[in-house]
Amino acid sequence: MKIIATSDWHLGNLFHGNDRLSEHEHFLKWLLQQLEEHRPEALLVAGDIFDNGNPSAAAQSLYYNFLSQAAMICPTMKIIITAGNHDSASRLEAPRPILSHNNIEIRGNIHRSWVNDEESGHWQIDFDDLIIPINDEVAVIAVPYLRSDIVYNSDYSAGVKHILSELTQRARKLYPTSKLVMMAHMYAKGAEIASKDASEKIVIGGQEEVNIEGWNNHPEYFTCGHIHKRQHIWNTDWARYTGSILPMSFAEKDYKHGVDLISINDKEKIKVQQLVYTPQHRLRILPENDESISVKELKRLISNSLIDRIDGKLGDDFEYLVIKVKQNIINNDEIKELEEIINSKNVVLCKIQKVIEQIEVHTISGSQKITSIDDILNRNPIETLKECFYLMHGSEMTNRQEALLNELIKDVKSEIND
Repeated sequence: MKIIATSDWHLGNLFHGNDRLSEHEHFLKWLLQQLEEHRPEALLVAGDIFDNGNPSAAAQSLYYNFLSQAAMICPTMKIIITAGNHDSASRLEAPRPILSHNNIEIRGNIHRSWVNDEESGHWQIDFDDLIIPINDEVAVIAVPYLRSDIVYNSDYSAGVKHILSELTQRARKLYPTSKLVMMAHMYAKGAEIASKDASEKIVIGGQEEVNIEGWNNHPEYFTCGHIHKRQHIWNTDWARYTGSILPMSFAEKDYKHGVDLISINDKEKIKVQQLVYTPQHRLRILPENDESISVKELKRLISNSLIDRIDGKLGDDFEYLVIKVKQNIINNDEIKELEEIINSKNVVLCKIQKVIEQIEVHTISGSQKITSIDDILNRNPIETLKECFYLMHGSEMTNRQEALLNELIKDVKSEIND
């Protein structure tokens, strides 16, 4: 039996102001080819289908056209889709009654009911709604992004782990002879993210980091969304992030993209193979290293490294470009000259990054190297606040003070996004 697993499509995403609709169309066409070639019994999409909770009509049209074509190519294949933190769970689940008639199962919300007991009552999750049998061999546990109001525990990590464990126990009771594959969307402890400009929406301070270490009754396989780099989940050989299907920032330009082909056999260990996808547009940074070069040398590098446009038009294979230049050796007139050269090349200029001389910022835990203005803008604000607190009071924040600051920053970000 074969399953294809993927996540983090981010349909509707703008990359430095550039609409990526054609890029997503390119990927989905490729994915349809994989479905036709491998004929899997199931397609799992583990969250962040859309880039925001109110996707454009064009992004939604692309999504539903894909589902329609996938259902025609593999009419017996089960498609299971869960909501990520970028998705509107209710919007994603709205067409569920219609889609379920076409073997497409959507799980956006966690459905629960209030149960009165001798004390004060409690919420009870409908676990059965999240367990979907594929056939007699495999059942899928489909877990949408678990928001803090669903997790009935003051410790988010422990609460999520408890829900996942209860779900697994229930699935084993309902389907005792089936192998279990769980899909979820979360930030697992130890996950590797981009060191700079990370675009994953991680809650500040790791308050929603989930530690799955010591989970003894785990499913046979666990496929996860949220982190954009394909990788094993820390200290496991049975859990993996599939990674995003496109790079979401220049910090991710060297990531490998694609989907996972999961092969399940009664007698053998589950096998996972990445079906590698090459995005339509490559990401380039010039110069490629941190060498300091003059404006004249930079002009020569751009002229020699990049392909010219044909008849002044961008090709379908254009590249996204960032130019790095030392802040103290370039003026506005020279920037305009660089832009004129770049506009003749088969690239889209995303930004000219002005690099500043390296500054050592001493922190409580050591030192952080700041080499550009972007490093300052992308720095975790809690680190700056902790340093200010230490300088003012001569001691580090307590865990309680840090938690309160995390909540405050989270509220401010929510107000900005609203």
